[in-house]
Amino acid sequence: MRTFSWIAFLLVAFDTSLSVAENLILTNGEVYTMEPEQPWAHGLVVGGNKILAVLEEGDSYESYVKPDTRIIDLQGKFVLPGFIDGHTHFNAAGRLIIDVNLLKVADDEGLRDEIARVVGILEEGEWISGGLWGAYEQWEDGAASASAMSEARWKPHRHLIDDLTPHHPCLLNSFDRTLFLANTAALREAGLMDASLEGMELDDTGEPTGLIINGSEALARIRSVMKPRSETRLLNENRAALKHLRECGVVEIHDIVFPDQTKRYQQLQQNGELTCRIWLRPDLSRAREFAGKKLARGLHPDTKHPDGMLRYGAFKGYIDGIMGNYSALFFRAYNDRPNHFGFYRHHTSDGPRPYRLPNMEKMYQLLLDARETGMVANVHAIGTKGTSLMLDTYERLMKDIGRDLTGYRVIHAQVIRPEDFPRFKALNVIAEVNPYHLSDDMRWMEERIGYERCKGAYAFKSLLENGAMLSFASDWPGTSAAVYHVHPKYLIHAAVNRTTVKGLPEGGWFPEQKISVEEALKAYTINNAIAAFEGDIRGSIKPGKLADITVCDRNPLTIPTDDILNMEIEMTIVDGKIVYEREKN
Repeated sequence: MRTFSWIAFLLVAFDTSLSVAENLILTNGEVYTMEPEQPWAHGLVVGGNKILAVLEEGDSYESYVKPDTRIIDLQGKFVLPGFIDGHTHFNAAGRLIIDVNLLKVADDEGLRDEIARVVGILEEGEWISGGLWGAYEQWEDGAASASAMSEARWKPHRHLIDDLTPHHPCLLNSFDRTLFLANTAALREAGLMDASLEGMELDDTGEPTGLIINGSEALARIRSVMKPRSETRLLNENRAALKHLRECGVVEIHDIVFPDQTKRYQQLQQNGELTCRIWLRPDLSRAREFAGKKLARGLHPDTKHPDGMLRYGAFKGYIDGIMGNYSALFFRAYNDRPNHFGFYRHHTSDGPRPYRLPNMEKMYQLLLDARETGMVANVHAIGTKGTSLMLDTYERLMKDIGRDLTGYRVIHAQVIRPEDFPRFKALNVIAEVNPYHLSDDMRWMEERIGYERCKGAYAFKSLLENGAMLSFASDWPGTSAAVYHVHPKYLIHAAVNRTTVKGLPEGGWFPEQKISVEEALKAYTINNAIAAFEGDIRGSIKPGKLADITVCDRNPLTIPTDDILNMEIEMTIVDGKIVYEREKN
């Protein structure tokens, strides 16, 4: 890992005067260090942004006390290295927090309540868009199977929100994007109040209801006059997402990033507002662009890293799609679509696009392009064929460069054939997995690909038994049909119990694939530090390592596993600074 630790490229030198690290002593806790030589401790000492000492019970800390030292009695709370989330879409997360969120809305009252909340936040004239209404109308949140699906489909009307939004044009959409709702202000902006274009629904009097069909001329007209969200609004969304991350004990995210979001990260860092480390993963199609840039590659002589808050780490690629829309790639057809096998996804200048025929030579060239920048590739693969083809391509790369693929990942690794499990270790490729996804997907996966193939779905135990390294990742904020939680308790619960949040099905879905709490915590801390080439400087609690620490209200290793969902975060420390403390009741 040390050979490639220099690939974390600096974006901006952090102005430490904006946010000064504290001198902290944490004592009287259950400290789970992730260090095999000393797995448990009683407390620790933080000075600046580093861990200075790890305290056994009875150890004195008096020699570390200074006039500005804060001593915290943990009163038996559980302490571990800070949670590192291996996969997020940060630019979308803040929007879902403070902008319109209709995922669980499927009635008139719910729509009005949410629109009224958002209007109270926005400046006059800003558009309101998105929403994804009706997602959970399809089935009960936390149900064990798709048999709980509802046949009802609620359809809103523009008059429901017109009185709330006279100064805010709205273009809302259903979760499946088949229908859009434009309010009167939006119809007027587009000149559609007195028009009857293809795709517009009219009421009995011939007036538009506001409902518009996707792909229609009317929808294109409205989109042509929409104003983009203001930079102030986007930064506030970022701030909301950072707040949620620190409240969830997350000290770092590996983010799928776009250039405009990178600029916002830089601004937040310059403002001293970045309370979470960011390991950036641009699209793999941009590898050649990066190879042509002269980016700083220096390592700080003391910390081996200048500040480590904001840096490039890897490129994110795609080889197939997702199971939700039948685009994940399989060797055998989907059970409920006998002639459909999924799609390949090829990278273009506009992003990944679906194709029926493979172009593995292009994927291989992209891997070579990434290598020229000094960064590795982490590639999305979900279906059995997508995963297998990606492993084939990695194997070719390994033979050509003459070494294993340290730091390369298969993102999701969702459905795997038995013969492909050992290949992860053979290639030293990381399995970046999303435990909470199984809580959502289990309801329909057997109908889609059958019982036998589902034995290899979210097969974390099989991956571990075959020597693979697991990287835990939330994929926050989720899809258009469901929210993926970023709080670690949801991922740990799913990996350990393999049930929905309501504990269904009893005993767990394919319970032989359950893993231990210890294995889950490792995949969420030290493994993700190693996956970012920084396991030598963080990811465990050890003198000399960076002080990224999470304090929980209970010990997940000792409580009943069905109590994991009740775990709360007491404190989050990033780079030696307390960025979150839970309010005392």
